[in-house]
Amino acid sequence: MRSTKFYLIAVFCLLLWSCQQEKTQQNSVNEKQEIKTKTSKKYAIALHGGAGAMDKNLMPDSLQQAYQEKLEEAVEAGYQVLKNEGSAVEAVQKAINILEDSPLFNAGKGAVLNHQEKPELDASIMEGKTLNAGAVAGVSRIKNPIDLAISVMENSKHVMLSGAGAEQFAEEQNFEKVEEDYFITPERLKAVRAAKKNEKGKTAYYDKNLNADKMGTVGAVALDQEGNLAAGTSTGGLNNKRFGRIGDSPIIGAGNYANNKTCAVSGTGEGEYYIRGNVAYDLSALMEYSGLSVKEAAQKIIHEKQPKLGGSGGLIAMDKEGNISMEFNTFGMFRAYKNESGEMQVKIFEE
Repeated sequence: MRSTKFYLIAVFCLLLWSCQQEKTQQNSVNEKQEIKTKTSKKYAIALHGGAGAMDKNLMPDSLQQAYQEKLEEAVEAGYQVLKNEGSAVEAVQKAINILEDSPLFNAGKGAVLNHQEKPELDASIMEGKTLNAGAVAGVSRIKNPIDLAISVMENSKHVMLSGAGAEQFAEEQNFEKVEEDYFITPERLKAVRAAKKNEKGKTAYYDKNLNADKMGTVGAVALDQEGNLAAGTSTGGLNNKRFGRIGDSPIIGAGNYANNKTCAVSGTGEGEYYIRGNVAYDLSALMEYSGLSVKEAAQKIIHEKQPKLGGSGGLIAMDKEGNISMEFNTFGMFRAYKNESGEMQVKIFEE
């Protein structure tokens, strides 16, 4: 009887040990799967610095290098935000800030000037998770318009603020203002005066020689480790613009759009045509309703639909899996991207 009792106890202990071993092994498997999930999260950022009629043979090597370095700096800054588990909006903001602060691009410092030889800056931001968005148009004393657009999104019940109202909102949000001279560079001043001399009574909108003057608009799209998309765009608009003209960049659905179900998009080109074509949202709609990939949708928009409307330009788009498309129908587009594997690409001209 005693031996039977000891036997049962031994069997019970053996079963208990076996269960503990199985549990330990399962925990080990779960931990490995958790680590794998954490390390395999996708994230990426892409940006553009405008599309236009740039000529590789006419652009000095030193200027090409300057563009390359600034694009690389911006995409790396946004990438580091994502790598450190920052949000897509934060990554887009960081990248665009660097481009806005550079006189190389038509955004922030170095933006093109209006007919009165003054800056009028536009920007927008959209987050794909909530479809929340913010935009500003016609501001002239905000150092980084994308920052104000984000503040509109986060701290107001509106989507777009313009002109004096946007400047007043900036004051209430304690934004530091700069003088208009901060944005003006000798190159942009020379360009607007040349345009005014050549227009001969026409507005810039009707002068086909000015089609390339929007080259330099900047934008960024990003996917963060939480699976959220965001898109941002910032610009000085069109050289020699008049009458308070507003282009596509601050208009959600035209020059900027983000939706976690589909993609994030930032456009650059002739704004009037991007507005008429509702380009950014149209790309998302092609993916959602027609089942196209981000690459297929971008190609259809840029190479089939937009040329029929008469507009030229380009866009960057990223889907919810981090797939990237950078399409343009001009001679070049300043562009760059970097993904979670560290793969980076920086390009200017058509290839």
